[in-house]
Parts: sequence; C-alpha cells; structure tokens
Amino acid sequence: MADNLKKVKAADAELKEKLVNLARVAKVTKGGRTFSFSALVVVGDGNGVVGYGLGKARDVSESIAKAVDDAKKNLVKVPVIKGTIPHEQKGKYGAGKVLIKPAADGTGVIAGGAMRAVLEIAGVHNVLAKSQGSSNPHNVVKATIDALSKVRSSQEVAKTRGISLEKVYEG
Repeated sequence: MADNLKKVKAADAELKEKLVNLARVAKVTKGGRTFSFSALVVVGDGNGVVGYGLGKARDVSESIAKAVDDAKKNLVKVPVIKGTIPHEQKGKYGAGKVLIKPAADGTGVIAGGAMRAVLEIAGVHNVLAKSQGSSNPHNVVKATIDALSKVRSSQEVAKTRGISLEKVYEG
C-alpha cells in the first residue's frame, strides 16, 4: 500500500459493514479434509472512511466477526468531495489493477462487484471505475483501497506544494 496512508481510529457507532466474499476453504490432513470459512469484509462510515478485513474460522458467523474486527484496525480516510473523488487514480495490489475516475452528479457507482462494495461503503456516490487484471476479490479490494488512499484533496496538494489553493486551480 501507499506510504501516505491516512489511518483513522474506529468509532464503532457509525460503521457499516458489507460482506464481499465468503469462501469455504479446506485443509487436507492425514485424517481427511478439515473445512473452515474465509470471509472478506469491508467497513466504512459512508463519509470517507473505509477499511477491509479478512477472517477465518470454522463457523461462518465467527469468521465474519473476525473479519469485521480486522477491518476496524485498517481504516483509511478518503477525500470525498460532492459525492465523488477529486481526481483520477490508479491502484494496484498483486495482479489486481483498478482505475477510478470522478463522475458528474447523478452518474452513480459504475463499478464491478468487489470495487462497488468498497466505493459505496466509503461514501462515494458518483464514480466511474474499471477493474483490470485479476478478478480475485481479495486483490481487487486491496487495489481499490490502494487507489483511494492515494487520492489527495486540493487542500493537501496546495499544502505539499507550498502554494495557495487558488494557484492549484490556475495551471
């Protein structure tokens, strides 16, 4: 992930959760197969805070609970301006590559499965998104979070460049 991650503390009251992927996995042992469940969950407040978590357990509900706890430890702040992101951004994780673009009001979330879950939980209402490469939900979710964590607001750009906000919009 990016070095400029904006970590956020979990305020449990307003966090929503969404199950992205639930898989039954098997461990082959001398005595036969041992089945357990792997859950990938995205949590967010619908106002620019989003995170993902992975949980594994013998029981479905326990694996989801573990995933939610893990997701609350990995929250990232995303600048959402007027329901969309400030600029186009690419993200990558493993073989999963994603492209997210800002969209006009009323466009909606134009994105596939795993990306849609992340963008909706983050509170992005208008965005164009394309998933390229791996369609593995784990990689797509991590690549989407990577892209969202790289997005910077115009105030951040002005501050890092050491110029006024008006100068950012001039050139």
